[in-house]
Amino acid sequence: MMRTLYFSITLVFWLTVLSLRVAAIWFPAAEQSAATAAEKIISPVELARHARASDCWMAIRGNVYDLTSYLPNHPSPPNIVLPWCGKEATEAYNTKTKGRPHSPYADELLAKYRIGTLGKAVR
Repeated sequence: MMRTLYFSITLVFWLTVLSLRVAAIWFPAAEQSAATAAEKIISPVELARHARASDCWMAIRGNVYDLTSYLPNHPSPPNIVLPWCGKEATEAYNTKTKGRPHSPYADELLAKYRIGTLGKAVR
């Protein structure tokens, strides 16, 4: 009797764990919508305050990234990247100012530095 009860409870436990895992894979939007609700909107004025190598934010494709900690690791010389700190840099990112796009790996890496969304300029 105890053995059957033990196996039944163990089976129910692992089925519950499995179903929660499957639900998390099939419905990731629930997690993303909670993150989006707390989305930080960064104004162009705020973005412009972060225009130094020691404090470098850039707006790319409508998102704002704090790239300060990444700058020393960037493969290009600092004089290529630093002029874009504190600015909307989508065109520079898309073309690397040489007509070539960044790699998919660069896009993945960029996502790690995202801090918010660029807001509209207030007039």
